[in-house]
Amino acid sequence: MSFTPLGDALNQRLSLKISLKKQLETAKVIEIAKAVFLELFSPELAQHAVPLFLKNRTLTVSCTSSAMAAEIRLRQGEIVKKMNAGLGETLVDRIRYLA
Repeated sequence: MSFTPLGDALNQRLSLKISLKKQLETAKVIEIAKAVFLELFSPELAQHAVPLFLKNRTLTVSCTSSAMAAEIRLRQGEIVKKMNAGLGETLVDRIRYLA
């Protein structure tokens, strides 16, 4: 039988919780982004923007329309502000869009 040192076991457990927290944070950001896109743009235009992931406080969005990519670029400040307000904290600094 092999035993794991208590310190190692605690570090493994804490890193798992941090990872889970990040995943929940990202899921929340994506849901808020979808809601903000629907609020600011027509439903027809908003369907062309799909929030993908959050990394280093940058939200990456896939745009299937060049018009939607242009709208996001022009209104990035407003979108980020509304998202952070909806989140209750500053988790997003900028938006990166893939067109």
